[in-house]
Amino acid sequence: MLTYQDVVTIDLTPLTTAAGKWDEMATSFHTLETDYKNSVQSVAEDGVWLGLSANTASGQFAATGKQYAAAQVEAKAIASLLRDAHTQFVTLVKAVKDVVTQAQADEMIVDGQGKATWDSAKYQSSRNDPDYPAFQRKRYDAATEWTRRIDTAVKAVDDADQGAKLALTQAAGGNKGVIPGLPNQQYGFNGAAVGDIELYEAQKAQDIATRINSGEKVSAADYAELNRSFRDNAGNKAFSQTFLAGLGTDGTIKLSNKLNSKEHQDLERGLANTVAGATQVPGKTSEMPPGSKKFNEWLNSPDGRFYKEWTESLDKSGTKNFGSNTQPLHGYQSFVSMMQHADADYDDQFLYQLGDDLIAAEKEHEGIFTKWGGGWEEKGIESDPIDGLLGVMSKNPEAATAFFDPQGNGPAGDHVGNDHLKYLLGSGDDSREWPKNVITGYGVATYDDYTSRIGLGAALEAATTGREPNSAGAAFDQHSEAQARVMQETITVLDKDDKGDAIEQNLKAPLGRALADYTMDTHAILRGDGPGDSSGIKANGEDSSITNDKHSLLRVMRGVSDAAYGTTPGGEPVLVYDLLYENQKLYSAEYLSTARGAEGDQQNNVVGDWDNKARNVGEVYGAMTAIGSDMILDDRDTKIGNLNDAMRYTYHGVGGLFTQIPVVGDPIQRMVDAATYEYSKDVSAAAEDVARSKDSRATTAGIGGTNALMDAWGSTRGVQGTEAHEHAKGEAQQSFITGREDAYSALRTRK
Repeated sequence: MLTYQDVVTIDLTPLTTAAGKWDEMATSFHTLETDYKNSVQSVAEDGVWLGLSANTASGQFAATGKQYAAAQVEAKAIASLLRDAHTQFVTLVKAVKDVVTQAQADEMIVDGQGKATWDSAKYQSSRNDPDYPAFQRKRYDAATEWTRRIDTAVKAVDDADQGAKLALTQAAGGNKGVIPGLPNQQYGFNGAAVGDIELYEAQKAQDIATRINSGEKVSAADYAELNRSFRDNAGNKAFSQTFLAGLGTDGTIKLSNKLNSKEHQDLERGLANTVAGATQVPGKTSEMPPGSKKFNEWLNSPDGRFYKEWTESLDKSGTKNFGSNTQPLHGYQSFVSMMQHADADYDDQFLYQLGDDLIAAEKEHEGIFTKWGGGWEEKGIESDPIDGLLGVMSKNPEAATAFFDPQGNGPAGDHVGNDHLKYLLGSGDDSREWPKNVITGYGVATYDDYTSRIGLGAALEAATTGREPNSAGAAFDQHSEAQARVMQETITVLDKDDKGDAIEQNLKAPLGRALADYTMDTHAILRGDGPGDSSGIKANGEDSSITNDKHSLLRVMRGVSDAAYGTTPGGEPVLVYDLLYENQKLYSAEYLSTARGAEGDQQNNVVGDWDNKARNVGEVYGAMTAIGSDMILDDRDTKIGNLNDAMRYTYHGVGGLFTQIPVVGDPIQRMVDAATYEYSKDVSAAAEDVARSKDSRATTAGIGGTNALMDAWGSTRGVQGTEAHEHAKGEAQQSFITGREDAYSALRTRK
């Protein structure tokens, strides 16, 4: 194996020099071939020499002539391989040196073995700083990471070196192109040699994979070679397509089953990355969706031939049973399970088409994705490939958005519609019947699959936010028109027949995070400023907004709120409701901060803008309080336990647990900090008020959080206690009651 020192000191010039010599050799062999044909071979063919000896000589002369031709092919191939290797090495060696430069810029010293060590000399004077030990640990961790990155870059050079060695050996040896009957034929020139390293690697990898599939004993060295080929050719379309075409879709599925073990997880990742590399399509789903005229034209082009043939074959292999009669294992289940191991990006059009194909297969073959028996998760098999694919899709948010966009994709003439969202998220009306788990034994028992819809939730979060699930980077706005359309339709579909508060458990947390990302929009809808039109979004490029009906939104927010989001460092439960409340509080503070200024004399009068913003904030707080108290009062949620106890952690700093809370400026954060309040008191007070009497519609139960925020706003503005501030606070209190009561009318608390 190449060392770090080998890589950073190597001189690559001899490769191109040698390539030139091999080209010269090919030219010389061409000259020899011409001379031989004219001066030697012609003697046996000019009709002067006759008889048995002439016939024998003619055959031998012809064989020798073909060797001269084969020698030219081999020499040219080797020249090409050397140049190919040089190009790869230049890029990869530079990558090693670039990583070293970056490490040095990060105050690292890199030694002759490629090990990075933190250069702490400039921090000698800081050693007594109380924060120094923590800082030191971070720098040591950084050094370890830089060493790993350097090692990975060096390994990539070694992988390429092994690939070049394999290709040169194959081009110069073997029995390819050898002419039968030639003395010592095993030493003949290779007239079938090619100047493509990746082709030889793919052929070798295919040979190893075929032997694995057939059950032959495969050496550890061959497994290592297969793994090296996958690593070395990650993202290489030529290698990937050559390998997969030779293996076929049946063979690919069989190989994924053979590699589905902890022992071979690197190989399965390599196979998944190979599939990702082979199925890349030009353009995007939004421009050239599968099924469009433009997409079909590409399919029928030379560039699209592999994709077309391979995906058509996958359709057939996907519905085959590779398992037993008692526990079927269909090809699509294995294939998607393998895809989940990839760390490369799958093409959005491939994901879209595969999703369509899976849905079509499910409709054509009823019950094909039923989970028979147990142990699927332990075996690493995704019993529901549709949900599994959606999980893969969640890592490519743009693909997820296009897949769910109710408007469809593509410009006029290439537009393709879809009903993926309604089919997968809806109920009744030809929506999907999600697969069950069937257990057999003394009898047959059918259960809901506890893993059901995990992928759907992740994909919807990605589709609506434009980020991978549970990732940082939330903002109060910045949603594309397509993302907003998916969010709008999601709320509409979930609230069909006013049932938005009854959401599947595995959808609650991801949809809660998605709703938190739309806090600016939901704040507007809850305060009554939204259009309340479920038919369309407010389109504005990358700052588009949802416009759902207020009651629909309330029910869906209620539906996700009771799910466990996580736990505090002390092990206390945190609910999705906490996330939604925190974001509404933060945005309310930002919203109040935009109230216009008022001079001293104006503060002794009513300030209209203050009143308006206070009313809006009060209405939102009232709605959020109603959602929380509904959870306590609703006996449908006894499984949650005592929610009154579960919703008390925000004031202990639980906000730090949420990645979906945007970063705001210091003035707003100070206002929020000043407004710290145990909001579970509001929730429980409102719930108790409702429980005591149905005539509680005029009470201010639960107003504490609203008052705390208004006081914090007044304090930070230096206007607390003024007539204008007190009047605005009173407006907030009245609107709090309005918002709370309106929310109750949408929920089931009083029904």
